[in-house]
Amino acid sequence: MITKESIIGDVLDQFPQTAPLFLSMGMHCLGCPASRGESIEEACMVHGADVDALVKALNEAAK
Repeated sequence: MITKESIIGDVLDQFPQTAPLFLSMGMHCLGCPASRGESIEEACMVHGADVDALVKALNEAAK
């Protein structure tokens, strides 16, 4: 299960199909070391995205 504490790089490694969801929130540097090492919650704070909505969408895409 993906949570707001999940690390983006780990999510992308396990569920590459989730990449478009990160891109849709304005996170266009998915390959940079900083973004791959931060939590979903941290990324949402930086990008002004709704963490709960993103986590829900990520879990749906990961199924």
